[in-house]
Amino acid sequence: MRNHTARHYLSKIMNSPVGRLTLVATDEGLAAILWEHDRPGRVPLCASAEDDRHPVLLETERQLTEYFDGRRRQFTLTLDLAGTPFQRMVWDALRTIPFGETRSYSQIAQHVGRPRAVRAVGAANGRNPVSIVTPCHRVIGSTGKLTGFAGGLEIKARLLTHEGVTA
Repeated sequence: MRNHTARHYLSKIMNSPVGRLTLVATDEGLAAILWEHDRPGRVPLCASAEDDRHPVLLETERQLTEYFDGRRRQFTLTLDLAGTPFQRMVWDALRTIPFGETRSYSQIAQHVGRPRAVRAVGAANGRNPVSIVTPCHRVIGSTGKLTGFAGGLEIKARLLTHEGVTA
């Protein structure tokens, strides 16, 4: 796991159709998108200051606004994520799920070459620091049911509906 304790994190609050989001970045890239009622410690980093003019945060806000306005289906942000190699592999796999489609945890486990690691995939999914940009909302249970989401199942359903998925 990359040591992000010595990193300088900056944040910006963004109002969105799914609530207030806290955008967190370093000079290297986007580090987190935190939900208004996020579980403390889910993403283990701490922003040291707010910066409404930081270029990474402004670009993230711009791309998220385009997504919510229906003008963007894919994000082109530089990411600076802290996580284990397995978590990062899962997060990379999540970013391959096309807009408007879903995958099961089992399909993601197969995608990363660890077909028996379904629970580990679920755990990594739950630790995804950049929700929406790394679309963990597109991962559903094998029965098609919506399962865990840091922003809450109602918001997960809203994001999927926004993308044209009937959940």
